[in-house]
Amino acid sequence: MFVSSDATILHADLDAFYASVEQRDDPRLRGRPVIVGGGVVLAASYEAKARGVRSAMGGRQARQLCPEAIVVPPRMAAYTAASRAVFEIFRRTTPLVEGLSIDEAFLDVGGLRRLVGPPADIAARLRREIREEIGLPITVGVARTKFLAKVASGVAKPDGLLVVAPAGELAFLHPLPVERLWGVGPVTATKLRQRRIHTVGQVARLGEATLVSLLGAGAGRHLHALAHNRDPRPVQVGRRRGSMGAQHALGRTPHSPADLDAILAGLVDRVTRRMRAASRSGRTVMLRLRFGDYTRATRSHTLAKATADTTPLLGAARALLRAALPELDRRGVTLIGVSVGNLDDSPVQLPLPFERDPGAELDAAVDAVRDRFGSTALTRAVLLGREPGVEMPLLPD
Repeated sequence: MFVSSDATILHADLDAFYASVEQRDDPRLRGRPVIVGGGVVLAASYEAKARGVRSAMGGRQARQLCPEAIVVPPRMAAYTAASRAVFEIFRRTTPLVEGLSIDEAFLDVGGLRRLVGPPADIAARLRREIREEIGLPITVGVARTKFLAKVASGVAKPDGLLVVAPAGELAFLHPLPVERLWGVGPVTATKLRQRRIHTVGQVARLGEATLVSLLGAGAGRHLHALAHNRDPRPVQVGRRRGSMGAQHALGRTPHSPADLDAILAGLVDRVTRRMRAASRSGRTVMLRLRFGDYTRATRSHTLAKATADTTPLLGAARALLRAALPELDRRGVTLIGVSVGNLDDSPVQLPLPFERDPGAELDAAVDAVRDRFGSTALTRAVLLGREPGVEMPLLPD
């Protein structure tokens, strides 16, 4: 696969996105520590981050670290609107845009040098236009590969621009901590540090065989390639998501099985409604969990047939949750998420004699009411009085 010999890939990442939107829209919040979300921190401004506040942290702990922080409720509609406006500027810059989430994307500007100028100038103009037109800070990393462009933007945050020239790639990459490598989470980092491996350069010097013996074939080869900046993936345009999901961040207080089941039901409702709106069906239900120590786990079940109906997908999710309850009781849970994968764009075949399932009829009626009167017009009784949770970041349409 062809990889450019020049640094032509941009990774653009909005800074503290939710909190930045709040500071933009309310001048009283500018320059002050802002926390989005009450029970759990959904986002924190850099003023709050400087005091140790981090996303997914419990609200009580965050307020202890930063008592003067201003806590605001999330406004998902405002964040979605801001994201769409930013992505319009991305696509105005280059047609080669690969969205990663609501607040970040890869852009390939390799074909624009003669028309617009070098990638560094394009990145600087992109940052300026987003600041002037949308009112938000954004950091951009520029490199020859997607992996290194993302690393560069992470190093340049907040509100920065960093270009990694091809001749200086490994000199830039190798002194960085191992956590900068994609796929190195707390567990892998601990394994590496137990072997006194702290930097990317030390990973690169280990050799592939040693990494495979230490971490397994897939992870070992993956990290060996990244440590040498081998990443042949191009910027992909127009790729439909392989899954749809939603998640709900929780505080560190204990949660009863009934509480978790209610949250799960609300998440499945949200996901299946989006699936039906997109005319997509799926077979694999995935339950995503984050424990009290902030490690993560995923459980999955694949149905015999693809569907977008709420009842069978909720049944599969509930079975996964029941199986996980002993572990949740022992380790605690700070986030619960549901996604449906193996998505299919083809129509779902109705079973003979082609009678629509009563559950599907109910889904259609509920969707119609919510489409006309808003998503909160109907809700499950068990969800009354509960916080709605936070969806996984969605890419703009």
